[in-house]
Amino acid sequence: MFAQVYYLLRAKADGRYLSAHPHRDTTQAYILLFSEQFEALSYLNKYAADLASEFAVESITGSQMKGILQRWGFGGIAFVKDPLLPKVEFMTLN
Repeated sequence: MFAQVYYLLRAKADGRYLSAHPHRDTTQAYILLFSEQFEALSYLNKYAADLASEFAVESITGSQMKGILQRWGFGGIAFVKDPLLPKVEFMTLN
């Protein structure tokens, strides 16, 4: 996982990462993570086409993930397995 490259969606206006909230009754957010750049773009175009120009795709390595999670206060990762359904797997890193 540490050597692999992953892709995130980041807002151009304020630099925040696109995240998911698996439970409506919690404020804990999970950062959306994609295995391919085209998957991130497909997800964005399918569910927020009118906002697509306001986001950029950013690549990171697995070794950078822990720092991003800590810096932004995310509870874990929401790994998008299928961007068009969407099929998302929620994980926490200890």
